[in-house]
Amino acid sequence: MNKQQLITKLALEPHVEGGYFRRTYQSGLTADLAYGQRRLLSSIYYLLTDDSPIGHLHRNKSDIIHYFHSGSPLSYLIVHPDGRLERTVLGADLAQGQQLQWLVPGGCWKASELASGEFGLISEAVAPGFDYEDMALATKDLMQNLFPALWGSLEKYVKP
Repeated sequence: MNKQQLITKLALEPHVEGGYFRRTYQSGLTADLAYGQRRLLSSIYYLLTDDSPIGHLHRNKSDIIHYFHSGSPLSYLIVHPDGRLERTVLGADLAQGQQLQWLVPGGCWKASELASGEFGLISEAVAPGFDYEDMALATKDLMQNLFPALWGSLEKYVKP
């Protein structure tokens, strides 16, 4: 399938971070957390394409496990709260060090990128379940203040 066929078949919509998504699951169970009641688990399809290749830098309160499905590999950049920068590639080429799944702990800043090819398709499982109130998009000022030494590595991932 090509990117447009996937967008149509999976009923994907544009995502605020970049790329396309659709929520596929939301647990009927909830938990009372310090910041409010949340579903225990949610899941989405997430697609980056050659015309929307960047999942812009953002932070979630919840842990997120990413699962690679098909297409070209996706590169991930993670900034931990202590300023440690981590990179990995989700893809099917295990011999080249790519990962089929990967955990991004809650509280970390995350960006993703499709560097080549027409698309990269993944799923994400979020626990506690995703809520837009628990997400923050990075801004230039915030990233420069929090991580001045990393700004050169982060700049292209901050949504204009």
